[in-house]
Formats: sequence, structure tokens, C-alpha cells
Amino acid sequence: MVLQTQRVPTIIFTLKTLIWLLCLGVINVKAQKLPDDEVEALKKIAKELGKMGWNFYVDPCGNDTSWETPPDMKLDPRSSYNNSVECNCAYPGAVCHVVGIFLKGQDLSGVLPTSLVNLPHITMIELSRNYLTGTIPSEWTSLKLERLSTSVNQLSGRIPSYLGKITTLRFLSIENNRFSGTVPPEIGKLVNLETLILNSNFLTGELPVNLTCLTNLTQLRISNNNFTGRIPDFFNSWKKLQKLEIQASGLAGPIPPSISVLSNLTELRISDLVGEGSIFPNLTSMTNMNRLMLRSCNLSGQIPTYISELMPQLQTLDLSFNRLEGNVPEFDDSAKLQRLFLTSNLLNGTVPDWIKRRNPDHDLDLSYNNFLESSMPPSCRDTLNLFESFSGQDSSVGECPKNLPCSKDWNSVHINCGGNEVSIGNITYEADLDASGAANFHRTRENWGFSSTGNFWDDNSSSNAYIANNASELRMNSPELYTSARLSPLSLTYYARCLANGKYTVTLHFAEIIITGNRSFSSLGRRLFDVYIQEGLTNL
Repeated sequence: MVLQTQRVPTIIFTLKTLIWLLCLGVINVKAQKLPDDEVEALKKIAKELGKMGWNFYVDPCGNDTSWETPPDMKLDPRSSYNNSVECNCAYPGAVCHVVGIFLKGQDLSGVLPTSLVNLPHITMIELSRNYLTGTIPSEWTSLKLERLSTSVNQLSGRIPSYLGKITTLRFLSIENNRFSGTVPPEIGKLVNLETLILNSNFLTGELPVNLTCLTNLTQLRISNNNFTGRIPDFFNSWKKLQKLEIQASGLAGPIPPSISVLSNLTELRISDLVGEGSIFPNLTSMTNMNRLMLRSCNLSGQIPTYISELMPQLQTLDLSFNRLEGNVPEFDDSAKLQRLFLTSNLLNGTVPDWIKRRNPDHDLDLSYNNFLESSMPPSCRDTLNLFESFSGQDSSVGECPKNLPCSKDWNSVHINCGGNEVSIGNITYEADLDASGAANFHRTRENWGFSSTGNFWDDNSSSNAYIANNASELRMNSPELYTSARLSPLSLTYYARCLANGKYTVTLHFAEIIITGNRSFSSLGRRLFDVYIQEGLTNL
């Protein structure tokens, strides 16, 4: 009995050990692994991109931190950073293959890698917000890419015509690069394309008629280019569009009547059209509209009442800088309307009562119009801008309440726009730190104030920031004047009052404090603006 009690545990222990070792063997046999040739391809890709930090001592598909962005950062839509390699490990034998590379916001300064062709299963490439140069390699045409984004880089030359061979593409974004020349007609061969983003390049010429073949487009963005000719009448081929953006594209108006067929649009942005004007286009079918901009489109006539009646989801409406006239329609029933910009039109009559009683959290800008002075609201609020909105004797400022009398005549005004009070020599620049907003008229002192208009449409943050802090090295005289500055996406006006009669010298100090001067994606922005003094355009 004693011997039996000693031997049984030994046998059981031996069996358990054997089973445990066998289990380990099974696990080792089924371990997921990236093939060696794809590992070598990743090494070459890293060298071409100038990518550092990938740990090749571990499996790239093993969720190591050097190959995978933390989940909280990866899922944050506001994040400008991604560092992930995505694998598909569902192949027979537990073999993995790279299907996606996401290297966003890393200031990579190499070139687009030709070695990508050695990853035959890859379908997604995200290389935006870097400092890559060159162009898109022709070798990529052998891949079955579905998503390609190289936005915010230094890519240049013409858009390669051979891109039309990657017919599997569903998403293509090359915005904010230095591509020039015309859009190649071969892009029309990308019949599966759902998103095409060409914003902020140096593209010229007319849009090719071949783009009418892109019947699956749901998003088209071609803003900030140098195109010529009229807006093409292609809309009958793009009936699936949900987002259309043609801002400062160089194209001329009028807006084609066929735009009325785009019944699936949730966002429409058209601005800065040159050429002849037109009346307001027919948008009655766009009942899902969420954000609508027809800014500086040479529109005349009245604002249609159907906007409030047929667009119940509308949150932002920007019809500024047109020649619209008549009364402001009733938007009181548009419960979701949060921002209304009717800046610089010919609107007249009275300021509607619904505007005066609107939720103060909503931004309403009616500046630069011709309303009756008798309809001026009795009190001010930060989110209602009526700067120069009234006809009559006191229209020069048009603030609410009416201009207060001046306590004295002033001989000078010095303002540190968006900054603290600063004294340089015998001059003191007054502080200008009001938080401002999308529709703001603010009188800081008896003798000066400012009007700020517009919101940042593509800012993913929950609230727009209207004062920027310096992100560059300041090497000019009196750098304390440039540590912060006021931002305005549409219109910023400083006015002075109570000045003594006489001639004045206006001195403006400019410095770029956001777009950096180093080899980083943050240096790749462009800033364009006009300066008016006494309502006259100034050549700087």
C-alpha cells in the first residue's frame, strides 16, 4: 500500500507533463507568422521611407508596440498620428500576410517605396502627414490597392496617368501636395472609386469628361487648385455623391442646374467662383443636407424659403459674400441650425425676431448688410454679429447698442492682435485676448473693437480655437508681438473710432507662427488672404 501511494502520483505527474508538452507542440505548430519574404520587404520599405523604430526581432503581425498604434489613439478621429501594420492571419497554416500599412504624422522624409510590390496582399496604404518627395511609383499598378492616401506631403510632378490601372481603388487622396498639370483622363478608369480628394495642389486646365465614368463616387473634393473653365455639367453621372467640395478651385460659375439631381448630398461646399453670376440654384431634392456653403458664388435674388422647410438636418449654412437681397427667411423651425453666415450681402428689411431670440449658443452673422436701423436689437450678445449691418446715419459701425459717445479724441491706436499687452519703447500695444467665436462683434475699448466671422469646417476638435500660439522659432525684432495671434477663417475686421481728424499711418505686423519652417508636415501649409484698409484692397 505504501509503494502504491508513492507510485500513482508519479505516473499522473508524468502523464500531465507529457500532455502539457504535447499541447505546447500543437501551439508552436500553429503559431501565426509573417513569411520571411514579406519581412524583408518591410525592411526595404522602411529604408525607402526613412522609417525608424520597427522592431524586426519580433513578428510584425504579433501586436508588438513598434508595429501597432495604441487602440485609444488609433480610434481617435482627431489623432494625426498612426503607426500600424495590419495583417490578415486567416490563411491556411496560420500564415499571415500584410494587408495594410498606416504611417501617419511621422515626418518621414524619404520617397514612396517601390518595394511595396513585394507585399502582394496589401490593399491599404496610409502615408499622410509626412515629408515624402517624388511621385507615386509605377510599380504599384501591379497591386490590388483599395485605399491610397498620400495627403500632406511634398509629392510633385503630374498626377501619373498609370494610376488609372489600379482599378481596385475605392479611396484615393493626394491632397495638399505639389502635383501640377491637368487631371489625367485615365482617372476615369477607376470605376470602383468612392472617394476622390485632390484638394490643395497646383492642378490646372479643365476637368476631363472621363470623370463622368466615376459613377460610384460618394465624395469629391477638388478645392484650392488652379482649374480653368466652368464647373462641368457632370452631376448626372455622380448621383451617389454625399459630399461635394469645390472651394477656390479656379473654376467659373454659374453652378450648373443639374446639381439639383444630387439628392444624396449631406455636405455641399462651393466658393469663390469667377465669371458670371446666377440666381440661387435649385436644391429642393437635398433633404439630407447637413452643411451647406455657397460662399462668394455671385448669387443674386432672394434666399429660398425651402432651405428651412426641406432641410431639417441642416446645421451650418454659409451664403456669405454674394449679392442676395430681400428679407432673411424664417429659420425658427430649423431646430438643428447652429451656424448661419449671411455676411456681406444686400439683405434689407428688419432683423427678424427669431434671430433676436435664438439660442445664444448658436452663431449668427449678418454683418455687412442693409437692415433697418429701427430693428437693431436692444442688447448685445457674443454670438450675434451685426457689424455694419444697418443702413442710415449710424451705419459705419452698426453695433448694438448704438455707438456710445467718445470721452475724448484719440490720436493713435496700437493693438497686439490675439495677444497680451506689450510695451516696446514708448508704444504700448493693448491686449486683445477675447476668445471670439464663429460670429462675434467685440468692442474691447471705447476707441476700438473687432468683428470676426466664420468657423473652421475641417477642424475635428469639439470647439474651434480663435487664438493661435507660436509653434516656430521667432527670429525677428520684438518677438513678444508674435507669440500669439488671432485666427479667423472668413473675415476679421479691426476698427478704430473716436480718432481726431487728420491723416494716419497704418502699420501692420505679420509673422507666420503656425506653419513651421522645418522639414515637417507642419511646414507644408499655405496661407492666402486679402487686406483691406478703409474698404480698399491693399497691395502688400
